[in-house]
Amino acid sequence: MIGIFGGTFDPIHYGHLRSALEVKDIFGLDEVRLIPCANPPHREQPAVSSEMRLQMLELAIKNQPGLKIDIRELNRYDQHQAPSYMVDTLASLRQEFPTEPLLLFIGSDAFTHLTGWHQWQQLFEYAHIVVMTRPGFETQQLDTFFKARLAKDINQLAQASAGKLCFQQVTQLDISATAIRDIIARKQNPGFLLPDAVIEYIKQHQLYETR
Repeated sequence: MIGIFGGTFDPIHYGHLRSALEVKDIFGLDEVRLIPCANPPHREQPAVSSEMRLQMLELAIKNQPGLKIDIRELNRYDQHQAPSYMVDTLASLRQEFPTEPLLLFIGSDAFTHLTGWHQWQQLFEYAHIVVMTRPGFETQQLDTFFKARLAKDINQLAQASAGKLCFQQVTQLDISATAIRDIIARKQNPGFLLPDAVIEYIKQHQLYETR
């Protein structure tokens, strides 16, 4: 099974990394693919270039063999300059892995807006969707579409390549890239929020110093 973890990673931080490692262990994944978004359709554009975000990501996972960077969204944007729709990314992955179970990991906030995503129902044709929840999270009333796809337990995800919905509690650290950028802009120390190698890269290139 392959995990898919998308984001702008602007910058990558321990909240991203801890969640990725935890779901890899919980679901017994062969790998988790971190897919940097080139042109996010549902949020503001990244503060720094795709190349720099990619370089920070490479520094962050250098010693984590279970995490892998996948640049297909960056490549697709270079070719077409189109929004980075997750349905296109999953369709591309499904072509590469025709029978492998694919697990798309999203946060609970993203799930509340999932029906606003481009061709959101087709996401289930290509992958299972796993909603990462915080301790104490309560699942809201699900409509018929989601109820029909709700997995009874995580073992069901290995029995099909796509189509299930699963809620999984993880240790979500209360860290945001926005807060990190604000800390740096205020000339404060972002230590212990993201890897030291990434902090050094940010200092070297004077990133996020103004807002």
